[in-house]
Amino acid sequence: VFALEPPAGQPAPGRSSGGLPKMASVGDFSVLSSSIPATKVELSVSCRNLLDRDTFSKSDPICVLYTQAIGNKEWREFGRTEVIDNTLNPDFVRKFIMDYFFEERENLRFDFYDVDSKSPNLSKHDFLGQMFCTLGEIVGSQGSRLEKSIVGIPGKKCGTVIVTAEELGCCRDSVLMQFCANKLDKKDFFGKSDPFLVFLRSNEDGSFTICHKTEVVKNTLNPVWQAFKISVRALCNGDYDRTIKVEVYDWDRDGSHDFIGEFTTSYRELSRGQSQFNVYEVINPKKKGKKKKYVNSGTVTLLSFLIETEVSFLDYIKGGTQINFTVAIDFTASNGNPSQPTSLHYMNPYQLNAYGMALKAVGEIIQDYDSDKMFPALGFGARLPPDGRVSHEFALNGNPQNPYCHGIDGVMEAYYRSLKSVQLYGPTNFAPVINHVARYAASVKDGSQYFVLLIITDGVISDMAQTKESIVNASKLPMSIIIVGVGPAEFDAMEELDGDVVRISSRGKFAERDIVQFVPFRDYIDRSGNHVLSMARLAKDVLAEIPEQFLSYMRVRGIKPLPAPPPYTPPIHVLQTQI
Repeated sequence: VFALEPPAGQPAPGRSSGGLPKMASVGDFSVLSSSIPATKVELSVSCRNLLDRDTFSKSDPICVLYTQAIGNKEWREFGRTEVIDNTLNPDFVRKFIMDYFFEERENLRFDFYDVDSKSPNLSKHDFLGQMFCTLGEIVGSQGSRLEKSIVGIPGKKCGTVIVTAEELGCCRDSVLMQFCANKLDKKDFFGKSDPFLVFLRSNEDGSFTICHKTEVVKNTLNPVWQAFKISVRALCNGDYDRTIKVEVYDWDRDGSHDFIGEFTTSYRELSRGQSQFNVYEVINPKKKGKKKKYVNSGTVTLLSFLIETEVSFLDYIKGGTQINFTVAIDFTASNGNPSQPTSLHYMNPYQLNAYGMALKAVGEIIQDYDSDKMFPALGFGARLPPDGRVSHEFALNGNPQNPYCHGIDGVMEAYYRSLKSVQLYGPTNFAPVINHVARYAASVKDGSQYFVLLIITDGVISDMAQTKESIVNASKLPMSIIIVGVGPAEFDAMEELDGDVVRISSRGKFAERDIVQFVPFRDYIDRSGNHVLSMARLAKDVLAEIPEQFLSYMRVRGIKPLPAPPPYTPPIHVLQTQI
């Protein structure tokens, strides 16, 4: 639909009546993002010096945003701004609200048109150019403000576009709530009931998802439950008017809990706090249907409601924290001779090997958060020219004083170059590259930088004790380690380093926080040959823990995000007219 204003008193399209953005509908559901979005960001678009396509006045611009499906790369229209009459420097009022995941690459395309008639068909209007970027690029720019040239009309300067990302507040709030109940139905033959509450949020399709269970209060019909904390996202997906259903049960040891009754509410109702509005009748529909005189099965009362705002990963990124990305590649002989197709380092002229694929999948996402796009790339376990000495931390570009490569493409180039010059050898020692990054991380502990080390290996590790010690020491530093295991080996040692099951320790000292994430590459090889989707899944799984690991470091150290640089203020402009 074209961006026509809705009639007065009616909600704008894509918004629920509460004035809050509607969540993505089932049709937009993608295989990858079935988790609750990490957060929502609001994109604001402005242009400067657009092309003038009108003879007697200036262009009447509109901006159309497209997103790209991960699998088939198809561009789909996401939304349109309003049209602003007669200007080459529009500041569009209508925003785009998007789900943001750190661990996914979301490609965006902004198209600009000069609107000449009321037709919603874009081909009927003059094309003014376009801009391509990723959502990560916008968020990762200084102050989350990206300025880029508009391209697409050969031989013409099409002006620039400025896109600013703002995190939506409702996504990072948590609520602390406490409930009690009175005169609940007695369900137990001996003694009273043992009640507990179950909270469920409603989904777009009318189904319900459980989001919280209280503890059981034994032997009472008037329980007071302990206060509990839940994120607003989990409670209602940030939609204040979405139905929240609360079920009341009587706990039974054998798990066949008896249903006492239920009631519905919403975040907006609960946010009124303790009041006559927040006393709910617990209704058992079966009983209500059978008994004429049925009133209710008791009442539940909200005792307190407190909103707490959490600082988020994006607060730090916006405040200027840089993520430094280092790559370390396993050049040990167990990988096989690079000139043989069976080798994990096989230099296939037609497609990337497993090392190349893993490197690109993870690197392309992280690079959006690193302003200089210069990445140190190291190798370990090879004999180096000219004298054949074995090294466990050598620069892939051959320059130990400056191991930095420009962009992920630069890292790939250096990797292929090294394969031609070094001899695969051994043993497989991880500790030297971990200590290499730890030395840098130890020098900036003020929260202005965070380090991510990606180790790609065939998993046969020789220095387990030293590696554990390095990880335990590194867990006090602003760094995370991602290990991707390639090839068919048993990765038990890697699973142990991951520390998800048992926190890693060395000489009786435990790691202060979990900083290692391991995934086996073979779990992501797509039998259908669709590497794009399988690599997106790999990146998602290895990067999903980083924002939480990052926040755990900042929390423990008491580091608050810096304020974002002052926002850009556009000049005052002419009144806007809608078409």
